[in-house]
Amino acid sequence: MADDHIATYLNDHLAGSVVAVELMENLEAVYAGKPIADFIAKLRADIEADVQELEDLMGRLQISESRTRKASAWLTEKFTQLKLRLDDPAHGDLRLFESLEALSLGIEGKRSLWLALSAAAEVSPELRIADYPRLQQRAEEQRERVEAKRLQVAQTALRLEPPGQASSSYNG
Repeated sequence: MADDHIATYLNDHLAGSVVAVELMENLEAVYAGKPIADFIAKLRADIEADVQELEDLMGRLQISESRTRKASAWLTEKFTQLKLRLDDPAHGDLRLFESLEALSLGIEGKRSLWLALSAAAEVSPELRIADYPRLQQRAEEQRERVEAKRLQVAQTALRLEPPGQASSSYNG
């Protein structure tokens, strides 16, 4: 059942996962030795497990991975890194905050994927091959973790400083 619409949709989400994993690998390297690197590593492991679920689903539906979309996603992540470096060349709080925000939004997109597939499975028995409620719950838990960290980082990244006072950096 390699319907063009579902193939496009699943490949778009697979490409988005490439962006997320690349972004997290970069964050782990930039913040190596700090607690935030451990947080990102655990999140990356969870996301990679979800990528495997998506790839397995695509395989069961006989949908091929789009190399073009994956390559485009890789380039998108490189442009994202460039944007983040321009915004915060010192790899500081703003870069971390914006990275966490991008990850949070991506996880919400993944939750939306599982919700959409669950709804489509109601009328397409071929899609009844995954535990969508479990996958939705995992996405919700991931998003809650990332949102908590994002809001914590926002306290330093977006704090207004009195004139002449140096800003402090997020250490968690």
